[in-house]
Amino acid sequence: MPKFAANLTMLFNEQPFLDRFGAAARNGFKGVEFLFPYEFEPQQVHEQLEQHKLEMVLHNLPAGNWAGGERGIACHPNRIPEFEQGVETALAYASVLGTQRINCLVGIKPEGVADADARATLVSNLKFAATALKKAGIPLLIEPINTFDIPGFFLSGTRQGLDLVESVGSDNLFLQYDIYHMQRMEGELANTIRNHLSVIKHIQLADNPGRFEPGTGEINYRYLLNFLDEIGYEGWVGCEYKPKAGTEPGLGWRQELAA
Repeated sequence: MPKFAANLTMLFNEQPFLDRFGAAARNGFKGVEFLFPYEFEPQQVHEQLEQHKLEMVLHNLPAGNWAGGERGIACHPNRIPEFEQGVETALAYASVLGTQRINCLVGIKPEGVADADARATLVSNLKFAATALKKAGIPLLIEPINTFDIPGFFLSGTRQGLDLVESVGSDNLFLQYDIYHMQRMEGELANTIRNHLSVIKHIQLADNPGRFEPGTGEINYRYLLNFLDEIGYEGWVGCEYKPKAGTEPGLGWRQELAA
């Protein structure tokens, strides 16, 4: 089985955020990820990582007004200075937390902005971020997300992500491949991962329908997780799912799939 990171935005959220690190460690996780650390001082999060001997696998760049419905600003032509400041903020946190990967949520295309202008802005912003993160030794990721959950999201397929990587032309830009999102958008999971393994630096999971834990839906996770071992995937798999009946009662899937 691959190594699993608990996504603390979605798992163990029966308790306050800073208490979730201990809960993850007690339940056998060695790594954690989450959407954003920015509501807390970096040292507060670092102390939890150190105390519970957890690796900081991944967090996202700042993504605009999340509570207001924004899902990233990297494709917003009028938000470039804010995006660049967000890269600096993310790097400041990563330097304290030891973050291994940083993901850029590209965002929902603003109304009235042409596709070509949004894409040009996105490519320029990704070049900036990839260069800045490379100096810190941190890979930059972009994630295709399904447009059923987030209508209008500007990056929604593997091919589109690969085209962006090619357009940016950086050796520090990779894909974050979310099995749930790509099952909804395109299927063909195993072959897609195999064919583009060199560009995929992080994988996340949830089952479909419902975005619940593996074993609750249509995806054959027993096959897929063994397949990741077979093709030599060495990265983390982030558990970014909604527990169907509570986090701890829903963790049995790991043992069941490994049996």
